[in-house]
Amino acid sequence: MDLARLWLGLLLPLVAALDFNYHHQEAMEAFLKTVAQNYSSITHLHSIGKSVKGRNLWVLVVGRSPKEHRIGTPEFKYVANMHGDETVGRELLLHLIEHLVTHDGRDPEITNLINTTRIHIMPSMNPDGFEAVQKPDCYYSEGRENYNHYDLNRNFPDAFEFNNVSRQPETEAVMKWLKTETFVLSANLHGGALVASYPFDNGVPATGTLHSRSLTPDDDVFQYLAHTYASRNPNMKKGDQCKNNMKFPNGVTNGYSWYPLLGGMQDYNYIWAQCFEITLELSCCKYPREEKLPLFWNDNKASLIEYIKQVHIGVKGQVFDHNRNPLPNVIVEVQDRTHICPYRTNRFGEYYLLLLPGSYVINVTAPGHEPHLTKVTIPENSQSSSALKKDILLPDGGHLDHVPVVSLSCPMAPLYRNLPSRSAATKPSLFFFLVTVLHLFLK
Repeated sequence: MDLARLWLGLLLPLVAALDFNYHHQEAMEAFLKTVAQNYSSITHLHSIGKSVKGRNLWVLVVGRSPKEHRIGTPEFKYVANMHGDETVGRELLLHLIEHLVTHDGRDPEITNLINTTRIHIMPSMNPDGFEAVQKPDCYYSEGRENYNHYDLNRNFPDAFEFNNVSRQPETEAVMKWLKTETFVLSANLHGGALVASYPFDNGVPATGTLHSRSLTPDDDVFQYLAHTYASRNPNMKKGDQCKNNMKFPNGVTNGYSWYPLLGGMQDYNYIWAQCFEITLELSCCKYPREEKLPLFWNDNKASLIEYIKQVHIGVKGQVFDHNRNPLPNVIVEVQDRTHICPYRTNRFGEYYLLLLPGSYVINVTAPGHEPHLTKVTIPENSQSSSALKKDILLPDGGHLDHVPVVSLSCPMAPLYRNLPSRSAATKPSLFFFLVTVLHLFLK
C-alpha cells in the first residue's frame, strides 16, 4: 500500500510554487481553493465563521479523512495571525500546506503524518487586522487588533479572573470550532519575540504565581512540547536573538513568567477544549520584509513538522460498557493530574491523553458510578506515529448505557479563583532541569 501511494504521489498534480511574498485575503483564498481542488482526496477547505468585516476565517484540513473524524486519529491544529500585524506565521502556514500536499506519497515522513493525523490549518484568525496594516512596523501597527479594536488574544474567557470584554466574531468562531472537533494538540503563531511559550498565561497562588510562574498539572508535557519546537529552530533555541527583549533559556518560557495575560487563547484551549496549546513567537520583528520570509521558513520547517508529530505521544483509546458500547462523557484523567474542567470522552467514547514515557494510573469515572482505575506504562521508545492504545472496558455497574450524549459543559467562569494555594503544579519540573543539563552537554 505504501509503495503504491509513493507511485501515486509522482502522478499527483502540483500546486504552482508558492512565492515568498505576503498574501492578502484574495491571494490567500485563491491559493487555498487551488490546493483544495487539486488535492481533494486529502484536503477539505471550509470557513469556521467571518470576521467583523465579513472576511472568511478559512481552515484547510489535511488528512486521509479530511471531511470527518476517524476513531483513533487525533486532531491537530495550527492558528496564525490572530494579531493582524504579526505576519510571519500566516505565510509559514501557507508554505506548510504546500509542503504537506506536494510531499504526500513522495516523502515517507509526510505521508505517514497524513496517514495518521488530521491536521487543521488556519493561516489567519484576524484577516481584517492584516488588511488594515498601512505601514508595516517591527513593533506595533494598527492591524494588531481586529476591526472593532479588540485584541483577540485578550478576548477569551479566563479561568483566573473575570474577563468582561465584548466577545468578538473571530473569538466566537474559534470557540464554536473547538466544540466541533476533538482537538488534542495545537499551537498559535505570533511575532515580536523568538520563543515557545506554554501555559498558563494567567494564574493564582495555587498555580505558582508566588514563585513568578503559573504551571498546569501537565507541566512536564508542556515543557517537553515547547522544547520540541524550540530545539529544532536554530535561532529560537539560542534564547537571546532579539534586541531589547528578555533572554529565554533554550528558547522556552512559561507564559506567566514572561508576563501575565488575561483572556488568552492557549489557556482557553487547555481548560475548556481539552486541547494542549502553546504559543510560538517566531520573529523579533512583527512584520519583517518579504525577502526574509525564506529564512523564516528554513528555520521553522523542521519544527512545524516535528511539533505535529507530538499529537501521537501518550495514550489513547475508547471507553466501553460491559456490552462493548462506547461511552461518551466519561471522565478519563491521570491520577494526580486532574483538570479543573475534567477531561471527558467524546461522542465516540474516545479519549486522548498526552503523556511522557512512564507509568500512570488512569481514573475512569462514569457519571453516577464508582471510579475505575487502570494502570498503563508508556515505554521510552514508544512509536512516534501512534500513542499507546488502551481501550477500557467498564464492569457491569448498571445503566452505563444511559450516560447522556450531550457534552457536559464547564462554566465559563474564573474556575481557579477560590482554589487553595497548594498544588503539585507549583513544583518545579524535573524535565526542565534535565533539558537544561542536556543543553549544557550539547553546547
